[in-house]
Amino acid sequence: MELTAGTIKNKEGLDKETLLYLYRQLIMPRMIEEKMLLLLRQGKIPKWFSGIGQEAISVGCAAALNPEDYIFTLHRNLGVFTCRNVPLDRLFMQWQGKKNGFTKGRDRSFHFGIKEYGIIGMISHLGPQLSMAAGVALARKLAKEEWISLAFTGEGGTSQGEFHEALNTAAVWKLPVIFVIENNQYALSTPVNEQYASENLVDKGIGYGMDSIQIDGNDVVKVFETISNIANDIRRNPRPFLVECMTFRMRGHEEASGTKYVPQELFEEWKDKDPVSSFENQLLENGLLNQDSIAEIKSSVTALINKAWAETEADSEPVADKDEELNDVYAPHSQDLSFSESSRENKRYIDAISSALDNSMTRYDQLILMGQDIAEYGGAFKITEGFVKKYGKERVRNTPLCESAIVGIAAGLSLCGYKSVVEMQFGDFVTCAFNQIVNNAAKLHYRWGENCDMVVRLPAGAGVAAGPFHSQTNEAWFAHIPGLKVVYPSSPYDAKGLLCAAISDPNPIIFLEHKALYRGVTGEIPMSYYEVEIGKAKLVNEGDQVSIITFGAPVHWAVEVVKSLNISADILDLRTLNPLDYPAIDATVQKTGRVIVLHEDNLFGGLGGEIAAYIGEHLFQYLDAPVMRVGSLETPIPFHAKLEENYLGKSRLENVLIQMLNY
Repeated sequence: MELTAGTIKNKEGLDKETLLYLYRQLIMPRMIEEKMLLLLRQGKIPKWFSGIGQEAISVGCAAALNPEDYIFTLHRNLGVFTCRNVPLDRLFMQWQGKKNGFTKGRDRSFHFGIKEYGIIGMISHLGPQLSMAAGVALARKLAKEEWISLAFTGEGGTSQGEFHEALNTAAVWKLPVIFVIENNQYALSTPVNEQYASENLVDKGIGYGMDSIQIDGNDVVKVFETISNIANDIRRNPRPFLVECMTFRMRGHEEASGTKYVPQELFEEWKDKDPVSSFENQLLENGLLNQDSIAEIKSSVTALINKAWAETEADSEPVADKDEELNDVYAPHSQDLSFSESSRENKRYIDAISSALDNSMTRYDQLILMGQDIAEYGGAFKITEGFVKKYGKERVRNTPLCESAIVGIAAGLSLCGYKSVVEMQFGDFVTCAFNQIVNNAAKLHYRWGENCDMVVRLPAGAGVAAGPFHSQTNEAWFAHIPGLKVVYPSSPYDAKGLLCAAISDPNPIIFLEHKALYRGVTGEIPMSYYEVEIGKAKLVNEGDQVSIITFGAPVHWAVEVVKSLNISADILDLRTLNPLDYPAIDATVQKTGRVIVLHEDNLFGGLGGEIAAYIGEHLFQYLDAPVMRVGSLETPIPFHAKLEENYLGKSRLENVLIQMLNY
């Protein structure tokens, strides 16, 4: 029969059929690489990251796993793609940036995923896939399935914080994931003695309380048998495993890098350990191959490669289509606003957040909450108090003190159809997860069509004398990123309805909750599930003298000041910052002709500048005065109450409002 990845079973002494399968799988990526290196010199592909000398790791790992097991790849894992029978023409189109490549020409080389083949590719930052692999493993464990995940990293990648966070969390949660280090001696030009001080990277497993092993990464049989045994073991007894595969990169980091920084004697030493020629010689010596059969195998592989390349050359180049580009940034979602409201109760803003989470946990069986101290303790603000008793610790998960890995795990959960809400204990701490959010989650759908179904909750804002590390309102960081939606409610009703809507939405959403509003604002909310439309602003006060465009806590500042001055003002609460409700902005500007944009963030680089620019470009003819902005001082947020009051734009709003009316 024709063997495919996942059909080989580990046994004592591999049979001829298995050995010849492994040989053919080793030959395939080597011969493809030789073709690509030739095409690179001819200028027919733009870049190449060579895995020559490392094929045994990818092939051995992929052949050892089941098709349902997800594999998270890096630059030099071509053997995973060929082992899983990914169509060669699509691969070649991807490398050329053709329209029918896996990213439609939007990303290069192996920066993509193909879920139908169980492969999730990398981003250039190297670490995020480790946490995503842990997230997939968590999904399998929650579903009580025996599938596992495997993620590759290089020896250089082990220096990243994501490596520590992912391995530590996987160990604490006993997740069935294999972390494979391809130790090829050099991270670009940095040798191992400048990368880590431990004798062996495999020793790091001890610190995480995880099983680990170091093996010869150039021995395909050893890799195959080791990964097979580990996979079979952790299916039955879920836990992570660290495998260090010793190998050598026979070419540069990528072809333009060259290899002048590598001592020549290393090439001589590792040339004799070449995984393809070594295995071929073993098979020849044991009578399992002869020169005729080798020639026949190579001839058939050459024919496959040439046929795929011919189809690639015939494929069209991508044609830039503005609408298609914009439409592919977000996963499609039609919001359902038809919910019948139940009886209303007067609740605090914080209670509305809790109610939204509670209703959503009941509505979605595959919704997982994650964050520091959110389980028995109920979270820093007690929003999830009592949730563990109601929904259990599998769905309400205390996390280690790490932010990036948890967002990455949420992305991994999404790959398996789960929803998740990640609570940052304070919005300021989201900086530790910035890479996962802006470079991984936000770009997934645009790059290769995979949505990332997560909400990241950020308790944000000043006014509670918490100082510079617990008071920032950081919406401008994220509203700038295509692929993210950013929501910032100001009332209990909107807080609940928008959070329910955010959880329903399959896209990554940053959800800001102002801490000063938690217990400082009350209002009536329906106790049953309902949604408020994302991307729709709300006019909270109507007037004709001036428009104040704002969001978050400043909505309440504006209402207070307008009332105290007895001014007739439109106060537009944006509620959603990405996407912005431009028609609502248009309407209020055209109505009053005088506009103040008010936000809590400091003025420079704040969202108010973007809104003012839009008004100046598109609504200039309706203005009777320059657009004015009110924001906070250009300093970090101070601790003392009087200093904090001076920092906030609220203290300057009244003067600017009077100035605007007198213009």
